[in-house]
Amino acid sequence: MFKKILIANRGEIAVRIIRACKELGIETVAVYSDADEDALHVRLADEKVNIGPAPATKSYLNMMNIINAAIVTGSEGVHPGYGFLAENARFSKLCKANDIKFIGPSAESINSMGDKASAKKAMISGGVPVTPGSDGIINNYKEAKALTDKIGFPVLCKATAGGGGKGMRLVKSENELESALRSCQTEAQAAFGNPDVYIEKFIEVSRHVEIQIMADQYGNAIYLGERDCSIQRRHQKLVEEGPSPAISPEVRKKMGEAAVRAALAAKYEGAGTVEFLFDDKSDEFYFMEMNTRVQVEHCVSEMITSIDIVKDGIRVAAGEKLKHKQEDIKINGHAIECRVNAEDPETYIPSPGTIEKLILPGGPFVRIDTAMYEGYEIPPFYDSLIAKLIVWGEDRDEAISRMKRALNEFVIEGVSTTIPFHLKVMNNEVFKSGVFHTDFIEKHLLNTKGGGE
Repeated sequence: MFKKILIANRGEIAVRIIRACKELGIETVAVYSDADEDALHVRLADEKVNIGPAPATKSYLNMMNIINAAIVTGSEGVHPGYGFLAENARFSKLCKANDIKFIGPSAESINSMGDKASAKKAMISGGVPVTPGSDGIINNYKEAKALTDKIGFPVLCKATAGGGGKGMRLVKSENELESALRSCQTEAQAAFGNPDVYIEKFIEVSRHVEIQIMADQYGNAIYLGERDCSIQRRHQKLVEEGPSPAISPEVRKKMGEAAVRAALAAKYEGAGTVEFLFDDKSDEFYFMEMNTRVQVEHCVSEMITSIDIVKDGIRVAAGEKLKHKQEDIKINGHAIECRVNAEDPETYIPSPGTIEKLILPGGPFVRIDTAMYEGYEIPPFYDSLIAKLIVWGEDRDEAISRMKRALNEFVIEGVSTTIPFHLKVMNNEVFKSGVFHTDFIEKHLLNTKGGGE
């Protein structure tokens, strides 16, 4: 097992990883930008290293500064969390070259599965259905037009290293194609240090369902059920739940086994997620992408399987075999996660500022993952996610009731948050029915008031 790990991230995921390390008896090193000197992850870690100015490109995306921090502190491993450098093959390779264990997949696996265009090729060869689109990276407008002439509009232009809705554009007509391609490439470069994009057909009525997988260095891989991420705005997930109210045990098994085949084919190691578009009318599913990292919503799977995904990922990186076999995995009850963002709940405009008052919800089966505290100043330079509220219930109805109760207890003053939005979702009759798709917000929530019925 590692003696010391550097966490190459910030915010709630850095805090989450530090807590897992403490339970495993591992010392931790926090890296931070000038804007994060007073951040909670810096306070909780055993050591801290400043890696540069506030902009992510000069700090959290500065590979050499992070590598040097790991070397100076004697860190044996680097945990990238999600976002920033988590799916960067070059960073994984740099860690290896400096005899530092990258806690996640190898550079080769990231290139084959983390790169969404390559992953799509692997899925096709593995017999997994995929959405129509480009066979690889789209380099210019000419290639994009040739493809859209063949598959038609609407299409999605997506960053190969993307996530969180960044580096993604919905293109409805040829008039929008060239500018969408350029802006997608620019945003991808700024967010992930990689401008590569691909294009796929946009399936307008579907659910977004993903499979959590875990694999070790010895050819063992399992899946931990699915999460339904259909409640999203502009491709940014806002509410996740597991299991999906639309998935039967038969489809779950079929999806899970497809995800495991993909992981094994890529010689994958660690925690990962295979994402699908699911047609709940035909029970057909189509591969979208694989995220070669721990997901924001990994907590949902932890709540319904009682498996600590972060700790198991660290164990696997240290050379241990998976603790669990597929037959050990049981789905118990229902979990829901609401992402609380520092944003205006109506306009979604970011709302950085100082947390003047904070009351966290509690009670049975309520979990909060956050880096907030009273007096903390939310910087304007990074993602607006400030907390994840996760609840568990014996069934979906109980989970919804518990989430409503917890949201009503949650008090954050000083900044605007999306808590009112989440209450609208929980009170919405369509959401409560479990029959909805990725267009839920536009179709059932926008321009409504109160419960958004």
